Amino acid sequence: MQILTVDIGTGTQDIYLYDSRLDLENGLKMVLPSPTMIVHRQIKDCTRQGQPLLLTGVTMGGGPSQWAVEAHLQAGLAVYATPAAARSFNDDLDKIAELGIQLVGDDEAVALARRCWQVELKDFDFSAIARALAVFGVDLRQLEAAAVAVFDHGNAPPDISDRQFRFDYLDKQISTHPHGGHPLSDFAFRANQVPASMTRLQAVAASAVADPAYPSGLPLVVMDTAPAAVLGALYDPRLAARQRLLVANVGNFHTLAFRLGSQGIEGVFEHHTGLLSLPRLEQLLVSLADGSLRHTDVFDDHGHGALVYTPAELNLAEGEFGVAVTGPRRNLLRGSSLRPYFPAPFGDMMIAGCFGLLAAAADVLPELGETIRQSLAGAGGAGTPPWEVDA
Repeated sequence: MQILTVDIGTGTQDIYLYDSRLDLENGLKMVLPSPTMIVHRQIKDCTRQGQPLLLTGVTMGGGPSQWAVEAHLQAGLAVYATPAAARSFNDDLDKIAELGIQLVGDDEAVALARRCWQVELKDFDFSAIARALAVFGVDLRQLEAAAVAVFDHGNAPPDISDRQFRFDYLDKQISTHPHGGHPLSDFAFRANQVPASMTRLQAVAASAVADPAYPSGLPLVVMDTAPAAVLGALYDPRLAARQRLLVANVGNFHTLAFRLGSQGIEGVFEHHTGLLSLPRLEQLLVSLADGSLRHTDVFDDHGHGALVYTPAELNLAEGEFGVAVTGPRRNLLRGSSLRPYFPAPFGDMMIAGCFGLLAAAADVLPELGETIRQSLAGAGGAGTPPWEVDA
């Protein structure tokens, strides 16, 4: 059984091809530029050429791509975008117009494509991944499923803060526990069950359906990136041995920390990484551990928020480490007094999100669950070397 997992961040997209016949350490993997970085470079090329820019496609991650669009506009060059593509930068189309981006319909976009530099926006490009692997003789036509993680703020109503809306969503998923498996799997969905407000996750599903190379009817699981990374990190043996622990995913844009125990998620906070110094992050982690952290401590500091569901204190002084840290900016905690441990599930921190996606797929797609769980427990390939597997 093969499952393609793709963890899409701001800097990189991390790709892992699970094969149940192999030990997980022998699975094929790639760490490539993120879609928003690819778009960023394409737009910079357009700016250098002095051409008008046309953005089509679906809603995707912003950040670097938006900065490139803003630089293009500042250079006095036109930017046109379809509404779906424009929502990559803001769900409020009035604010898109205020940026100077000219909204166009699909028919108008077809006409503009003849005289503009066109860039298609999408997070999940199955065709590109399939082509990249095909160069090395790997065929994706026998997949049993695919799983993709992206960060989704959600489409907040005009009168509700984006930060509060995102945190209310986190609270709802933790409180409802719809899947009945690992609590972090509750941030994953079958493609046809994504909440309507999660527009970026919806766009990933739409990209798969529209991609001519994507196998018809292939199950797709979509998930939030930080819970995927934390769930994957839990397969590091030192974390798996702990009943209660604090795990933080320090991403390029967002830091999300979970306090976990035998009853599930005991507490959580989410903040913007760029606003955190080492002392501030340590303070938040200690407060989450001892149960004193309040929502306003984070929200009023321009973060998303915090919730403590279980007041019982977690003593960070006990055990061989105080906090486990994953994510591309985990070095923010290097040398911390909290004695951080940097987990490497199945030998690779960069693929932690992919392992989390795999674990979540076992809960979301129960028909595949038993085989996946056997692999995650170390019994998957039973030592089969790759040259004995007919891929």
